[in-house]
Amino acid sequence: MASLFDKLTIRGIEFRNRIAVSPMCQYSSVDGFANDWHLVHLGSRAVGGAALVFTEAAAVSPEGRISPDDLGIWKDEHIHSLKRIADFIDLMGAVPGIQLAHAGRKASMHSPFKGGATLTSVEGAWQTVAPSVIPFSDTYPVPRELTILEIQQVIADFKNATVRALAAGFKVIELHAAHGYLFNEFMSPISNHRTDEYGGSFDNNIRALLETITAVRTVWPDELPLFLRISASDWIEGGWTADDSVKLASMLKDYKVDLIDCSSGGNSSQAKIPVGPLYQAHFAEKVKKESGMLTGAVGLITTAAEAEQLIVSGGADMVMLARQLLRDPYFPLHAAHDLQIDIHWRKQYERAKRY
Repeated sequence: MASLFDKLTIRGIEFRNRIAVSPMCQYSSVDGFANDWHLVHLGSRAVGGAALVFTEAAAVSPEGRISPDDLGIWKDEHIHSLKRIADFIDLMGAVPGIQLAHAGRKASMHSPFKGGATLTSVEGAWQTVAPSVIPFSDTYPVPRELTILEIQQVIADFKNATVRALAAGFKVIELHAAHGYLFNEFMSPISNHRTDEYGGSFDNNIRALLETITAVRTVWPDELPLFLRISASDWIEGGWTADDSVKLASMLKDYKVDLIDCSSGGNSSQAKIPVGPLYQAHFAEKVKKESGMLTGAVGLITTAAEAEQLIVSGGADMVMLARQLLRDPYFPLHAAHDLQIDIHWRKQYERAKRY
């Protein structure tokens, strides 16, 4: 079996190890633009040895933002600042990735730093949209149901954002279909009560996602990987299940999706989630073993031994780290030391390699 520091090749891209920086919202943009915070935040993790560095969720339209402070890729003007970041990540030996997203019914909120409450009209609130007129909770705005024409516009927004991502120099795209955002809302029976071709059955519920993947692949080169982040379970009766995730994953090779990033939850405010170390990793293992798709494991992975075991056991092909990489941007360098594996350090830092 592979080890945490073995290389991984997907299509035309080689990853130097199996450690990825998960998309983590920074809520630090103005009008969607990346800035020096994003350069330093993401660049330091590339210096720190990660193989794949994802930006946070980049909104494909202004109404697709979670908050006014979200990163965006809905206009050509966003490309320049994103390219600066992607180029630096690439220069440091990591692969630059971008997550494309639409928040759906969970949009038009204050960022967590500002209390996380629903925006008011005075604060610039916008109308949220969703598959059905079902708010996430009593404290979230009531969304408007998307028309079929508007669904087609969303698909076009993702396609156009993909063109911009390519121009900015990114080499992996991840489509965000997790955490209760728009595609997750379509996929799950608890948030999709439509009776047209975009709801009412498993095949209809995944239609918007599959049509988006198809559109994205028409402009994303075959030699570049396409990942999909899903909530592998809604953690609530009547919702999306792990078996649904396997069924979806089994279909996606035909759509040129390369890896399923297996998160969970976020689509029901009533879900009871047993949060703890590695609490989501079993989803990646199930999806991988039952569908044959490459998977990424997430969920409070904090030690080199945990990450190594997930790869060695065959439970996942990559580990997608978030909070641990906030605590320690150089976790991959430290993990290699803990596992007694010799890896390359940037020449500027080599004097600290032996400790």
